[in-house]
Amino acid sequence: MSAVIRQPGVVLTDHRFQVPLNHEAPHGEQIEVYAREVVAAGRDTSQLPWLLYLQGGPGGRAGRPLGRDGWLDRALEDYRVLLLDQRGTGRSTPANRQTLPLRGGAAQQADYLSHFRADSIVRDAELIRRRLLGDQGRWTLLGQSFGGFCTLTYLSLAPEGLREALVTGGLAGLRSSATDVYRAAYPRVARKNAAHYARYPQDVEAVRRVAEHLLAAPAELPDGATLTVQAFQSLGLMLGTGNGSDVLHYLLEDAWVHGGAGPELSDAFLAGVQAKLSFAEGPLYAVLHESIYGQRSVDPGPTGWAAERVRHEFPEFDAAQALSDGAPVRFTGEMIYPWMFDTDPALRPLRETADLLARRTDWPDLYAPDVLAANRVPVFAAVYHDDMYVDTADSLATADAVGGLRAWVTNEWEHDGLRVSGGRVLDRLIGMAAGRV
Repeated sequence: MSAVIRQPGVVLTDHRFQVPLNHEAPHGEQIEVYAREVVAAGRDTSQLPWLLYLQGGPGGRAGRPLGRDGWLDRALEDYRVLLLDQRGTGRSTPANRQTLPLRGGAAQQADYLSHFRADSIVRDAELIRRRLLGDQGRWTLLGQSFGGFCTLTYLSLAPEGLREALVTGGLAGLRSSATDVYRAAYPRVARKNAAHYARYPQDVEAVRRVAEHLLAAPAELPDGATLTVQAFQSLGLMLGTGNGSDVLHYLLEDAWVHGGAGPELSDAFLAGVQAKLSFAEGPLYAVLHESIYGQRSVDPGPTGWAAERVRHEFPEFDAAQALSDGAPVRFTGEMIYPWMFDTDPALRPLRETADLLARRTDWPDLYAPDVLAANRVPVFAAVYHDDMYVDTADSLATADAVGGLRAWVTNEWEHDGLRVSGGRVLDRLIGMAAGRV
């Protein structure tokens, strides 16, 4: 029996589904996928259209609602919402350093995780749709970031399941390899660095001081992780969010304390850094990150730690060189590097598994350009003009390549606009779908 919980303004219902690990072998091993149904209080018996929400990531569980908060408040005006914990995340047969060894060695773990990309997530969703809505039922899809990537896969593989699709910050390049993605990303991250230092010029010296200290003597974080200068630079991931520059500045304000032996990095700073850098809550984000760009028809070779390879083309991100030249030390962005599997305790046991996935070749295609060109499902997408995570040029090219897609390009919000706009981004897309905008 599904558990039902009431919070102020909402009724929550748990759902669990058994799905094939490998959808090409439907009678083989099964895993569990969890989803939480959310409906406005007083409307739980109403016949409402369904909206499936696909979280960003990869490897991110769906958000846990606290009543009618954020974008969910707007969605519940029109829909019964299903928050899906994508396979391997949250309550859906978790895949992490604790559970993956049960699969066997690194080779067995990598083979298992090869079934955790967007194509499998979409096929899970289709099984769930048929069980909840029936074969003829269709739902609205809302894809945020990586959830938007999954939306393009959904439109490629099973458009018959969709009434319409809403995408926020998630129009992937249909023909972009991992190398292409990072070659375009580093200049965007450099621009975010420049904007941060223009906003907080005092941070130039603050960052140089921390980087110089770490280059000489890496620090230990409270969870046992190693804070190297490269790990410190990866705090730049937050520069792509609406308030990330401010959060980074305040973190740097607390960097130092005067101890018995003189200035040292403060416990408050180290704890704050750990909260931003640890992958304990979402290890699949790191393990699967570059595999989301693998497609045999685009690049039949391995993704091969593309962010690390391409970084050498941008020497301005070399902290040691910046310190030597008296230049600002640049933060990196949404990049996953092999050294992360040496420094983070949540990732260390998965280093060989991640390396095998990075060396894997011949990933199946995730998008069908011909199907997308002939698409008849209405699609409405928010494209953030200054998005640090998803290349705007790729997004606009994809918008042109998908039939029936209308794009709204805005610089009012960063990549996390759905989360921070108080429902305004979603309201705009719903208005576009209804013909009001």
